[in-house]
Parts: sequence; structure tokens; C-alpha cells
Amino acid sequence: MEFKHYSVLLEETIEHLNIRPDGIYVDGTLGGAGHASEVAKRLSEKGRLIGIDQDADAIRAAGERLKPFGDKVTIIRSNYANMKEELHAIGIEHVDGIVLDLGVSSFQLDTPERGFTYRDADAPLDMRMDDRQSLTARDIVNDYSEMDLYRIIRDYGEDKFAKNIAKHIVNERQKKPITTAGELSEIIRESIPMKVQKTGGNPAKRTFQAIRIELNHELEVLQDNLDTMIDLLNPGGRICIITFHSLEDRIVKTNFKRNENPCTCPSDFPVCVCGKKSKGRVITRKPVLPGERELAENSRSKSAKLRVFERA
Repeated sequence: MEFKHYSVLLEETIEHLNIRPDGIYVDGTLGGAGHASEVAKRLSEKGRLIGIDQDADAIRAAGERLKPFGDKVTIIRSNYANMKEELHAIGIEHVDGIVLDLGVSSFQLDTPERGFTYRDADAPLDMRMDDRQSLTARDIVNDYSEMDLYRIIRDYGEDKFAKNIAKHIVNERQKKPITTAGELSEIIRESIPMKVQKTGGNPAKRTFQAIRIELNHELEVLQDNLDTMIDLLNPGGRICIITFHSLEDRIVKTNFKRNENPCTCPSDFPVCVCGKKSKGRVITRKPVLPGERELAENSRSKSAKLRVFERA
């Protein structure tokens, strides 16, 4: 199956990167190389693009798409959590721009055997972004305690019926292991009042999101590595991050704001005494959202938000 992924907020991201032809840029979630190829087009022979992704299918697809750019491009199979180490390993200390597109790719969603979708009843409960990892969504569903299931569905799915969903999952798995997306979707459906289902979209969406986030440590990786990525930027360099749900967006917004104004002194202090210096400025006071044309072409872009930070 061809690796397809609609690159959300593509023009806006490229514009906000302020690409220098001789600069060094990193796409930390390479995917099908939609953003990366547009960056590479704008680089001179002195410029360089490093693409990082943990998904083997993405690495193959990106390799083909970026082949025309030759030695300007380096592709690394890794998690962007390892960006600093991976860059240092190839002799790069600082970069001029970083892109993260945190969404699940269209390929991952549309390939049932990857197990990301709740729309294919026979899809296995996998959801691994890196198939070198042994733990799968099936393990979480069948092995996590009821309390832990409740916690992740409540916190990562933001589902007010989390407690009931967790209880139903545990009850059903005692009869037999839950192995497919269809089985899990049916359990979730039975956990939620019918009147809510009529107005709230697919009832499985939030739980599937929660399990995926837990399995791939998505929020921890983002939270733990934003400061490091900002530190990798050269003066004037920018980091552009596209998020797809409120949990990710809140982390990015809070981090950017803190890096712009890290002072912890009480507001009534006449001067700063904590000694914490600003690392730069937030370029996007409000997130950049998809335009009407993009929304019409790709319904999956409707929850996307772009935030940008520039290094001082």
C-alpha cells in the first residue's frame, strides 16, 4: 500500500519556518515527507535537511520521495526524543529550524493491520508507531488494571464515561481476550448512553486515542523534549509544532510561554532576581488554523493547530 499522508498546514508551516537556503532543518516526524520535501526544495547545495521518524513504512516512503535531493537529506529511523543525540552523532550541534507534525498519518489510519483505526472491525489492536516495540494496544486492553484503564481513558481520552468503559473492558476480557478493533468498539459503545452516542460522534474515538497515546508515550515525549529542541536552535531559528488535540496543544502553548518568560519572581518584585533568561519569543499568539480550502480537502485537518517559537 502506498504511504499517503496529507500534510496539514503545509504552506503555513513552511512560511513560519523562515527557511534560509544554507540552513540546517529537522523534520522530527518525517512521515511521508510532505513538509520535508517542501523544506528541501528551498535549500541550496549548502543547506541540509535531517528527517527523523520511528515508523519503518514512513522511512521507506520518505526515502523515495526525498531521493531527488541527494546528499542534502539525511534520514534517521528514531524517535524525535533522541533528536539531540542523533544530530550530535552526525556532527550537528545546532539547527535553524525544527518541524513536528504530531498527527497520526493517513497511512497509519487507513492501513487496518496497523491497528490505529476503530472503523475496521477486523483490525488488530496494535497501534505501535515503532514495530520494534513489543508492547501493543492489545496488551494494554487485556493486561492493564481497571484503575489504569480508567486513568488513561480519563486523562488521555478526556472521556467522562471513562470509569464505565474501563469496567466494561475488564468484565468482557474475563470471558475471552479482546483482540480486534470491532470487539473493543462494541464494548465501548455498550458503556455509553445511547442518547450521548446520537450526538457525540463515534464513541470509540476517545478511548482509541487514549490507548494510542499511552502505548507510544506521546505526551511524555513531547513534554520532556521541548526544552531540548529549543536549545538546539540557532539564534533566529524556529520550531513549528502542529498538534491535533487539546492535550498536545496545551503542552506546547505552556512550554513556549514559559521559554519566552521564565521569570519566577513574585509579580510585585521591582526587578527580576531569579536570574532566568528568556530563550526567545512566541511567534503565534494564537494558533494558526487550517483555512477553508484545506478543511474542504481534508476533514482530518479540522483539529490541527500550529504554534511557532523563535530562538533569541
